[in-house]
Amino acid sequence: MPRDIDVNLGDNKLARGDVLRDDVVRGRIYGPEGAPVIVVMGGISASRFVADGGKLGRGWWSTLVRDGGPIDTGKFQVLGMDFAPAVESDNRPGSITTQDQAARLLALLDHLKIDKAAAIIGSSYGGMTALAFAQDNSARVGKICVIGAAHKPYPIGVAWRGIQRRIVRLGLKAGHPKEGLKLARELAMTTYRTAEEFADRFDLEETASSPSKFDICDYLGSRGDAFAALMDAERFCALSESIDLHRVEPEKISTPALLMSAISDQLAPLTDVRELRDRLGGPSELFTFTSLYGHDAFLKEYDAMSPKLAEFCGGLI
Repeated sequence: MPRDIDVNLGDNKLARGDVLRDDVVRGRIYGPEGAPVIVVMGGISASRFVADGGKLGRGWWSTLVRDGGPIDTGKFQVLGMDFAPAVESDNRPGSITTQDQAARLLALLDHLKIDKAAAIIGSSYGGMTALAFAQDNSARVGKICVIGAAHKPYPIGVAWRGIQRRIVRLGLKAGHPKEGLKLARELAMTTYRTAEEFADRFDLEETASSPSKFDICDYLGSRGDAFAALMDAERFCALSESIDLHRVEPEKISTPALLMSAISDQLAPLTDVRELRDRLGGPSELFTFTSLYGHDAFLKEYDAMSPKLAEFCGGLI
């Protein structure tokens, strides 16, 4: 049975000088005790519930992390972690970085008396955190797999996220934070996916008039509603900004790395991932695949990723 772990860091001073008060690192671990540990981290809306069978808000990678799966919970312990700031906390730092998240992961490993994780597999923001961890704590991880992330944010992505945060802050100022989150998420979905997917998927059927509304608008609205139901406005702003603050020096990362990239990803484009591969200080491999889903490929293209992830994990035993 999976078990939850809480590590209280107290008042945690962050890299940019802010203090996260009463910071509790929350982890969840699956698999047999004593087995090698693989840390799995996802995007800013992911949680420690990596493999809970697809329950609401949980099991966000259950297709891949399962008994007998590519990331096999019969052979490995899999550790998930909640990113700070916590969902249920009223305390919001001004700025938190991927290095701060990596330090929180280190505290979790220390608490569990795990001297060295066999691997960290990180997608999107989790991939950025994996890179930050490998840069700062190379002796504590054997290999890393980074999906849909690079050593720095892409400028157009910073622009898009900046607009999203301004939308959310307008919602906060107006007293309607959920409406701000909903609209920000609708915009975000157009950057996560590809124009080709939307063209294939929607007929532009009019679903309302005065003013006109179309099927694609209904879809984006539903995604916005679902996100706003689970995310806090201030927490979103902190994590969104954290993506834009992300920087690592690839030359300082000697940990062997597998990089995975959907060639349609607009937020972590192949040019940046290739630069990361070429600059890494240790051995690296780049695996690319095609997808209509763009940046969201790590949540959709299980068939494309499964063989490579199984090969990656097989090399850990």
